[in-house]
Amino acid sequence: MTRDRRLKPSRLSLSDVLRVGAAGLRTRPARVILSALGIAIGIATMIAVIGISSSSREQLLRQLDRLGTNLLTVSPGQTVFGKEAKLPTTALGMVKRIGAVRTASATGAVDTTVRRTDHIPEAVTGGIAVRATTTELLTTLEGGVSQGTWLNAATERQPAVVLGSVAAERLGVTRTGVRVWMGGRWFTVIGVLRPMPLAPEIERSALVGFPVAERLLSFDGHPTTIYERSAEEAVAAVREVLPRTVNPERPNEVDVSRPSDALAARAAAAGAFTNLLLGLGTVALLVGGVGVANTMVISVLERRGEIGLRRSLGATRGQVRVQFLSESLLLSTLGGVTGSVTGTLAASGYALSQGWPPVVPPWAIGGAILAALVIGTVAGIYPAMRAARLSPTVALAIP
Repeated sequence: MTRDRRLKPSRLSLSDVLRVGAAGLRTRPARVILSALGIAIGIATMIAVIGISSSSREQLLRQLDRLGTNLLTVSPGQTVFGKEAKLPTTALGMVKRIGAVRTASATGAVDTTVRRTDHIPEAVTGGIAVRATTTELLTTLEGGVSQGTWLNAATERQPAVVLGSVAAERLGVTRTGVRVWMGGRWFTVIGVLRPMPLAPEIERSALVGFPVAERLLSFDGHPTTIYERSAEEAVAAVREVLPRTVNPERPNEVDVSRPSDALAARAAAAGAFTNLLLGLGTVALLVGGVGVANTMVISVLERRGEIGLRRSLGATRGQVRVQFLSESLLLSTLGGVTGSVTGTLAASGYALSQGWPPVVPPWAIGGAILAALVIGTVAGIYPAMRAARLSPTVALAIP
């Protein structure tokens, strides 16, 4: 009976591979930190961008859920001759007759300015518009008053004004009871509104009642914007009939829009910008991968004596390849984990500072670490193959 006397190569367990790979990294800590930093910067950039974008989008979606998507606005379009059309004075009443309409209100542009005092030149408007409004406006827009009160059946006939949040800030009005100069006379500020994301034009306006605007400010009574809310399931149907309801004779001169579409467009624009920043993060990650590859190539050149000694003691080419590939993977994993933690903290911190819900998708963290491992594998293949090709005698002969 013959005995097989051939030598069999030793096998490295997973723990041995990790231990050998970690030992190679511990001997050059400064170089390892700098190489891992490149990976970490790329990963942190990608996760931070995704996290901030996701937090912003979540805030917009919550805002849409809170404000609703059932608000429609009606405004005058253009005549067949290209001139600006006018909505009939009966338009609001006609809209309220639509069965699915829950509430409707109107505002009308007033050709005058609002100033803090009569000493300020009339041309200095501060971008503030004066609008006549019906008393149902806050109900339709689901808005609120931060200070004072809203217009009612009595104050809509008196020289009283309610300021939008931005208008009050630009006029320097911090409390109610003060007076502002409008249309050649004083109006008393009785309220300041809270921000209205679905109607930013209201935030920049001084609002007075329809009756007082017609009596004191030469308002012609034609609404320029009608706000309407209906049941969610009836929005499409109401949108279809609004032009003919508002202006039966010239429905083509009526424009209908949904303000919530603007918030959805903002979310889409934010997504497009996110893709651009993700591209920059990917470039940073690739640069980090080049740094890892460079580090591993230099490591092979510096450790030729070690490679020759291991080969002479029985290490196979495959084991040498695994050793250097494991070093590359450990290096990229270190950078990936560091970058993931840094990016998550940066995204969460920024979201909290903006008052947004912090959202970092788990797939972003998992994908980032996977990308780091792929980069590490690709970066380590060439150095590992180069190390495995060194013969023991040549490697030991090199000083």
